[in-house]
Amino acid sequence: MSAIEITEVSIPETLDSPEAEEFLALVELRNAVNRHDSGSDDNVYTAAELLPGWQKTAFEPKRLFAARLDGRLVGRGIYETRTEEAADTAWMHVEVLPDARGHGVGEALARHLEAVALGEGRTRTIVYAPSWKRGGIRIPAPTGFGSVPAGTPEVRLLQTMGYRLEQVERGSRLALPAAGIAAVRRSAEEAAGPDYRVHTWAGPTPPEWREDIAHLLTRMSTDAPTAGLEEPEDPWTVERLLEDEALEASSPRTPVVTAVEHVPSGRLVGFTEFTVPAEPERTVAQEDTIVLREHRGHRLGLLLKAANLQWLEEVSPGHPAIITYNAEENRHMLDVNERLGFEPFVYEGAWRKDLAG
Repeated sequence: MSAIEITEVSIPETLDSPEAEEFLALVELRNAVNRHDSGSDDNVYTAAELLPGWQKTAFEPKRLFAARLDGRLVGRGIYETRTEEAADTAWMHVEVLPDARGHGVGEALARHLEAVALGEGRTRTIVYAPSWKRGGIRIPAPTGFGSVPAGTPEVRLLQTMGYRLEQVERGSRLALPAAGIAAVRRSAEEAAGPDYRVHTWAGPTPPEWREDIAHLLTRMSTDAPTAGLEEPEDPWTVERLLEDEALEASSPRTPVVTAVEHVPSGRLVGFTEFTVPAEPERTVAQEDTIVLREHRGHRLGLLLKAANLQWLEEVSPGHPAIITYNAEENRHMLDVNERLGFEPFVYEGAWRKDLAG
């Protein structure tokens, strides 16, 4: 019988320190898994791009675990939590090299992460698991939107461990350069009218907008549809925003942001963000997009995304594509994406388990 060993990995302060070796090996493992499963480099990141996210311990604690099969490094597990209002929830993610699957490594990692959650007093775990198979027998999401394939290894494991499917997310890809964006923006601006004004920046948030961006980031956790996951509020403050941006400043990726101001109030009521790799041949990641509920109905989501596509072409042209993820029931945002030319490339299940004490 094969021997599986799971150990926790220290997060290095810098990538050139001696203790960075195992972290670097797990970044390579992550990228190998993503290349194999997706058939592309769209979701491949460098260690320098990923390290800042692991160093955000004050507000987004994460723990990293390595799995070895007969002494060989073959898998990794991610355990992520929050503080304060969200302290009851843990998010888990497991990746195993293709040639090491079928030996129980994924289950061993998942059960280890659950044991960590129980030990910390968490009462709920959430897993987002991509399912690349198309067609066949499907398991519908209880929201009525989307489905995942029945009988695939990731679905069988989650069901065996007592997880229930709550939501399906769609991964979408837009090939660049996108056609007709100027016309889309003009029509959205006409619908929005003079009460709304667009602002753009690349890099950290301008000081005058920090409070508004912190408020919008908090609302991301309450306004976006989370179905039966019941994801908790994730509060942001200016202090947290400054810490986040200070850490991300060491990343070679650049935030490219468009926000919309409600002119009568002088407050930002929506924003959208890309994180852009330095190399023009690499894919851009779409991060948060939000329009406050009380300002919806003015085509501000379409305006934000069209304007940010134009801004991207000004500050960092030449990238091949953008990828983004949205809940299948978030029909408004999917309509916006489809209008811009995004096409689906993967669906992932969002699974929940309530832990017994």
